[in-house]
Amino acid sequence: MAASVNEKQTKDGVSVESENEKSKDESTQIGSDGDTARPQVQDASEEPPSERPIERVISTEEYSVLSVTQKKVVILTVSLASLFSPMATSIYYPSLTTIAKDLHVTDSQVSITVTLFLVIQGIAPACFAEIADKSGRRPVYIMCYIIFNAANIGLALQNSYTALLILRMLQAAGSSATVALANGVVGDIVTSAERGQYIAYASLAGMLGPTVAPILGGVIAQYAGWHFLFWFQLIFSTAVFVPLILFLPETCRAIVDNGTIPPPFFSRNITDYIRHKNRQKRGLTVNTAKQEEIRKNYHWRSPNPLATLVAVTDLETAIILFSTGLGLGCFYAISTGAASAFSSLYGFDQVQIALMFIPIGIGSVCAALSSGRLIDRNYRRYCKMLGIPVVKNRRQDLANFPIEKARLEVAFPVFFLAGSFLIIYGWILTKKFSLAAPVITLFITGFGLTFTFQVLNVLMVDIYPGKPSIATAANNLFRCEIGAVFTAIIIPLINKIGIRWAYTILALLYMGFAPMLLVIMRKGQVWRKERKAKEDKVKLKKEEKARSR
Repeated sequence: MAASVNEKQTKDGVSVESENEKSKDESTQIGSDGDTARPQVQDASEEPPSERPIERVISTEEYSVLSVTQKKVVILTVSLASLFSPMATSIYYPSLTTIAKDLHVTDSQVSITVTLFLVIQGIAPACFAEIADKSGRRPVYIMCYIIFNAANIGLALQNSYTALLILRMLQAAGSSATVALANGVVGDIVTSAERGQYIAYASLAGMLGPTVAPILGGVIAQYAGWHFLFWFQLIFSTAVFVPLILFLPETCRAIVDNGTIPPPFFSRNITDYIRHKNRQKRGLTVNTAKQEEIRKNYHWRSPNPLATLVAVTDLETAIILFSTGLGLGCFYAISTGAASAFSSLYGFDQVQIALMFIPIGIGSVCAALSSGRLIDRNYRRYCKMLGIPVVKNRRQDLANFPIEKARLEVAFPVFFLAGSFLIIYGWILTKKFSLAAPVITLFITGFGLTFTFQVLNVLMVDIYPGKPSIATAANNLFRCEIGAVFTAIIIPLINKIGIRWAYTILALLYMGFAPMLLVIMRKGQVWRKERKAKEDKVKLKKEEKARSR
């Protein structure tokens, strides 16, 4: 809601628009979902939307009342929390052979624990996503913390393959939703104009996981035993999650809007209480009408994966998700096969194997940092081409904006870079080349796979405004399930046809699907409008049904 006076931005990021801005935006109808704000109905004599010039629609409200500094702190905090999903996966890799010997099982049987971990890691966020998008981020963080650490305690105390199998699945359920929550928070407080950079911040800790966790895992397993891997995760997660639950502000737009509405009891924490108390002291009162409307729709929801599964049925979404899944599947195939490859070829111990994860991890971090800037730069380039002003922290109309082209043009060439070096990596491992060869190929492959994943992840949040956790959960579902398949088949495939052809086949599958992104660039905008029309129709029917009661 625009104000009638001209004020500067306050300390907590609250700003009030001038009369000039208000009059300029009087023809705008503020959208209710994420970045999308729809223009008011035009006269029938005007050109149809497809033939009119693209317009930017800017709402009269700030998208988030948090300041830039506050946004960065919040996003880096949830990024740190999202570290536990890749950490729980990667910290385990250097010890696979040792665990197999201690539990008297084969390497393939231990690999099944990795496969099932990834299966649950894909399914679990789908169960929690709708809760996070409708009932708040904080309650889901609390659930994740309890489940994750209950599993860690059990894993640290067990000596049975069956217990390892079951508890690893429980651990996956507790850790995996943190990635969807991190991207959900980005969608809550950041608009499309700067989303690339902030999603990079949100994924930074997740990218560090494959680098740091295997090294920690190798050192801990070698000097303290592999059981202590789980005690370490218990201690570290407690040090991160307890302050997060106490101090991280609730950002879910369904219950706090842009941060001006106080959250309900279960989503409220110390910083929310202090911030809203300070706002009252400065005379910034709560919009009671909006608060009542939000509270009317607020109620606790039980885990429901259907919202995520519905998103998967959309054609544009399915193509994006399958592309993401193939890339992350290749990434997991490298990680799973590394222990046996470097152990047999170079005679590495657990710590040395762990150090070989550094190149692919550093490549991933470089991709996370560079992709965000390139994504935002290409977005601004399209805005300049189309004569659209780039305005940060305002809702923006993407209905007539070619967001698919603006995002995917950045990623398309990198698909072939990553696939080519994955093939090279497989062929290098057939002979004992200088160690520099696999190090360089792992770095470039990690960079390419992560870069494409980042771009596709940003696009998923863009095309699902108001539902960032559901979008990310759908992304997680595909990447983990395809990753689980690749993890399960990589060792048997290597044993059957050799390491060079195994990785060549995976790389060709990855690159062979890349041209489907060209279809999204051409058809995505039309598909997006059709999906939005269907959603509006369903919503209208529900409202009519509710009124008739």
